[in-house]
Amino acid sequence: MPGIADLLSYGSFFLVFASVFAVMVLGLNLQWGSTGLFNVGIAGFVAIGAYTSALLTTPDDPGRVGGLGWPVVAGWIGAMAVSGLAGLVVGTAALRLRHDYLAIATFGFAVVVQLVALNAKWLTGGPFGVQFIPRPLQGALGAGAAWNLAYLALVGLLLVLAYWGLERLVRSPWGRVLRAIREDEEAAASLGKSAFSFRLQAFVIGSMLMGLGGALYAHFVGYIAPEDFLPILTFQLWAMLIVGGSGNNRGAMLGAYLVWGIWAASGGVLRNLVPQAEQARAAALQVVLIGVLIALMLLWRPRGLVGEATAVSRHAQ
Repeated sequence: MPGIADLLSYGSFFLVFASVFAVMVLGLNLQWGSTGLFNVGIAGFVAIGAYTSALLTTPDDPGRVGGLGWPVVAGWIGAMAVSGLAGLVVGTAALRLRHDYLAIATFGFAVVVQLVALNAKWLTGGPFGVQFIPRPLQGALGAGAAWNLAYLALVGLLLVLAYWGLERLVRSPWGRVLRAIREDEEAAASLGKSAFSFRLQAFVIGSMLMGLGGALYAHFVGYIAPEDFLPILTFQLWAMLIVGGSGNNRGAMLGAYLVWGIWAASGGVLRNLVPQAEQARAAALQVVLIGVLIALMLLWRPRGLVGEATAVSRHAQ
């Protein structure tokens, strides 16, 4: 039987991952839920944030560039800045496209980032990845449950700040313009609002949050490699938003915790039931399970568990 310390350690480990995903999903919710931007290149922005923070904060490594040894906070700020810059470049080139074409363009961007991470050994370490990523406060707290809880508190604080900031934004006139453009671009344009400019702003801010999530992930795990940023990550984050409810930041966070809980629990069940030699194949069942969950949600609650408030309810608030 696991002891209290083991349960505490695993619980905090699970919540850290769920909270990191929640930060990423908040960025996606701004792009899709508030603005209608179909971004399926999320893994690329997460990877950029993770690698940027890792290269800025790790010790010097003669095998690659970076290794500047900066403070972790500086790495997180750098991750948001570089991810936002990537969002600006990609958005400037792709946001004039619509729906399926935008999805194809952003997916292509994510594939390019993953291939660069895999092959540019001088920059990313190639398939061996980046090691020795500093873990804040670990020197004082060790590597056990105490550090997991401390990092959970830190990630939770950043998640609350991100939620608070986005709530202020989407309830401001700026956020109302985003929704107006999403619902009827021509009507918004007739009032003098530049749809492209507002879309680009939302895309950049969302990309910055995805980059921050990647940096938080890197400094929790302590090691990153290209296989951490495969398209399955994009699938997971979209599943979290659909299940929780797009257009609602609380729903986005709820979906992150719920879907990650299902993913982690199903992985544990498969490890116990499936022979070790077949576990790699059986892992595909997790994707099937989440796919079924999405299908059921679209049938029974198409707006998600906590969907976007209607115009009447927003007016009442």
